[in-house]
Amino acid sequence: MMDPVLRDRRIWVLMAAAMLTIMSNATITPALPGLQQMFAANPDAALMTRLLITAPSLLVAITAPIAGSITDRIGRIRPLCWGLVLFSVAGTAGLYLGSLEAILASRLALGLGVACIMTAQAALIGDYYEGPVRARLMGYQMAAVNLGGLIFVTAAGAMAAHDPRLPFAIYGLGLILILPALRCLHEPARTIHDGILGEPRAPAEPGWQLNVGLMAVAAGATFVMYYAVPTQLPYLMASVGLDQPQQAGLVLGATMLAAAVLSVASGPLRRWLGRVGTPVTGFMLLAAGFWGMAEAQTMVTQMSFAALNGAGLGLTMPAFVTTALNVTPAHRRGTVSGIITSAIFLGQFLSPLATQPLVTYLGYSGAFHVAAVSYVVLGALLFLTMRRQPGSVPAHPPRKG
Repeated sequence: MMDPVLRDRRIWVLMAAAMLTIMSNATITPALPGLQQMFAANPDAALMTRLLITAPSLLVAITAPIAGSITDRIGRIRPLCWGLVLFSVAGTAGLYLGSLEAILASRLALGLGVACIMTAQAALIGDYYEGPVRARLMGYQMAAVNLGGLIFVTAAGAMAAHDPRLPFAIYGLGLILILPALRCLHEPARTIHDGILGEPRAPAEPGWQLNVGLMAVAAGATFVMYYAVPTQLPYLMASVGLDQPQQAGLVLGATMLAAAVLSVASGPLRRWLGRVGTPVTGFMLLAAGFWGMAEAQTMVTQMSFAALNGAGLGLTMPAFVTTALNVTPAHRRGTVSGIITSAIFLGQFLSPLATQPLVTYLGYSGAFHVAAVSYVVLGALLFLTMRRQPGSVPAHPPRKG
């Protein structure tokens, strides 16, 4: 039976907007080897092709807090639509630009569009919905992001086999969403708090700034290692003979499908595992997935451990965003969604800078082993830091016997 909240047209538009954001980075992943070969005359081609994946993340990391503050002051809808236009114009530029430097510049502009989209749509979910419904919708949103990734990355793998530029065409889909956004979404009725738009309900939880800070750090740290998947996995697979773009697309698709399934389940699981237990469990799944991918030699084992990896992400990310929005006062939701978005994308941008040296000295499998150990450490640190805070105890623990 369909969740009644999914009958609301607004949530479908917001999930579609979230789905587009996965395209900012991962869509062109299967095309990386082909793009590197196309621009082989550029002495920095190996590094620059990897930066095409993470360049949008730098602009998102820098501008998302500003975009979030703007949405708190002028509303959510206009920044969302501005972001959709910029997303499509800058995203499709890779179809015709003639140099890696120019494509890299367009990817930076793409990041500005993503910052506007992500902060506005996350703040709107916080505005429209409350409590357990909000938690479920964050899971649905993450599921939409990963299902979008499954579709777009798999399609991009097939397109890249014909021409490494073709995946850039997928970014044009952002223009299609503008009209539904204008028709279905509305600005929430809000009052003024020190010159900032906000709702009078939903007061802050005590110590909310610390909680938001912890969630931002945890989200950023998660992606520093996780983004070794889109930036390094095609090369890890090629090192064991799995060197076709379609194969990389299928493995990334398995990751995203598993993330989608666990994201939907994350809301109910949060009631049992609690505010801390949910992301800590996700960290353990991420660790197991990375370790397994480092050892895998076949497509079946790569896809299996990639799915385990995706399941871990599906538990962690909705938990971080939900916790941050739940503890935040209503009139600061845009700013806080910007902070979390910035942390996520800063982690993505830093990922190749952190993992490339590991690859150089330890090889691809060694770098993935280090990532696995890092997630175990992150899970332990998060548990020790937050276990005594409000909300860390599961709301409905299992009955004994």
